[in-house]
Amino acid sequence: MDQSAIVRESMEFDVVIVGAGPAGLCCAIKLAQLAQKEQRETSICVVEKGSEVGAHILSGAVFETKALQELFPDWKEQGAPVAVEVSGDEIYLIKSASKAHKIPNLFAPKTMHNHGNYIISLGNLCRWLAEKAEALGVEIFPGFAASEAIFHKDGSVKGILTGDMGVAEDGSPKDGYMPGMELHAKYTIFAEGCRGHIGKSLIAKFNLDNGKDPQHYGIGIKEIWKIPAEQHEIGKVIHTAGWPLTESDSAGGGFLYHIEDNQVAVGLIVDLSYSNPHVSPFDEFQRYKHHPIIARYLTGGERITYGARAIVKGGLQSQPTMHFAGGLLIGDDAGTLNFAKIKGSHTAMKSGMLAAESIFEALGNEIPEKCLADYSSRYQKSWAWKELHMQRNFGPAQHKWGNLIGSAYAFIDINIFNGMLPWTLQDPKPDYAQMKKASECKKIEYPKPDGILSFDKLSSVFISNTNHEENQPVHLQLKDKDIPIQVNLVEYDEPAQRYCPAGVYEVISDDDGNNPRFQINAQNCVHCKTCDIKDPSQNINWVTPEGAGGPNYPNM
Repeated sequence: MDQSAIVRESMEFDVVIVGAGPAGLCCAIKLAQLAQKEQRETSICVVEKGSEVGAHILSGAVFETKALQELFPDWKEQGAPVAVEVSGDEIYLIKSASKAHKIPNLFAPKTMHNHGNYIISLGNLCRWLAEKAEALGVEIFPGFAASEAIFHKDGSVKGILTGDMGVAEDGSPKDGYMPGMELHAKYTIFAEGCRGHIGKSLIAKFNLDNGKDPQHYGIGIKEIWKIPAEQHEIGKVIHTAGWPLTESDSAGGGFLYHIEDNQVAVGLIVDLSYSNPHVSPFDEFQRYKHHPIIARYLTGGERITYGARAIVKGGLQSQPTMHFAGGLLIGDDAGTLNFAKIKGSHTAMKSGMLAAESIFEALGNEIPEKCLADYSSRYQKSWAWKELHMQRNFGPAQHKWGNLIGSAYAFIDINIFNGMLPWTLQDPKPDYAQMKKASECKKIEYPKPDGILSFDKLSSVFISNTNHEENQPVHLQLKDKDIPIQVNLVEYDEPAQRYCPAGVYEVISDDDGNNPRFQINAQNCVHCKTCDIKDPSQNINWVTPEGAGGPNYPNM
């Protein structure tokens, strides 16, 4: 299909926000609040690729209410879905498949203390925030994926193009074809979450990462279980480090949070800096659930839902410049997560609220670009930046010295010196470049799932409610279709088969084990973005599929 020949409709707004996550929604709400206070008519549009707000939201999530308190001081009275207060913290160093040592709270980094925090469903919080935004006059369009940014002749961002609907895999229009629309804005805010595909392109176009460390990532895999009432301790928070990841010299940690209705959220975060191409984060998580520390809660329970999502963890050293001509990057599109706390919702929300203040000022200013540039100084004066600065060395220390020594360093740096040591650790090697050749690494034989505590990928994807319209262009694009077999299979035993938590990538051979071919099962994709990050050849480019495709998380 000749894209240049397509006649597209356009809509004009003052502000377009891409992504209805915590950053995007808080930006929209704060902007609408400022407009209402000043009685200045301001048109605000939020586009969201999920079928509904919250459908693609996945987080742990232990939640700090600081930003929510600033946005809605009466959030409790307004019925925000923030109800389960943390009742206690437990941290374990898991030594083996059967042994673990409980770490006294006195020796844990204070970032891991959760007194006064809440265990929530971030998806449900976003649904509530969307209702508040719409009540303030914000237009929210779920099911519309922003496919690319569009630009003025001077190179500044003009807005976004939503993806075409009803295009066949070969690019031809199907029955019911509907071309995407151009959404024009005075300012466009990108709040796509971790590894946003437009944010990635804007960082490259405007050199926003110049002088920064490469961004670093983990993959978080999570399930929600219904467990027997006698095993449930509402509000209890458990974090772990160590096994099973230590067996492959990989980094990361696990969690188990007791939420309402006799449910627990259990998950494993695997640092994508791992070097052994035989590692499968999904299978590491299945092993993790069999450890007695975790199994004692899950045994006799029922798995309700499953999901996976990459998380950004590079910290301040990896944060790109957040402003550019025509718009801003906010939230995890800009890397605002605080990995030392394993929390990012509050900092993402604050970044969105600060962006709203800068954008509102720009809308009424004769030199608007100065207001966008001022966003950086506004951000650096905020508690969000100060928090990230205090804990800036946590992630690099983990990469440099491993979980045990890295955590000991973090304890000294954060607990004793309050993050004021006069140096900043650098982390200059990107995650994909950490991968070693398969021949240099020990092969890992993962146990078969028992169907009780551990499961396979396809049954897991099924309960994530993942679906994509059939016969559409594959949204997992190969820059060179020969690399998976000719390079990655030869050198790395094609790790896409293992790092993908949804069974999207397969290497299929004939009956004699010859003539391997690379197969992409795009229908399974849960939009975690791990392939875009971890592919050692950087050959996979994740672009948005047709709007409303992907997972439909009910309570994540």
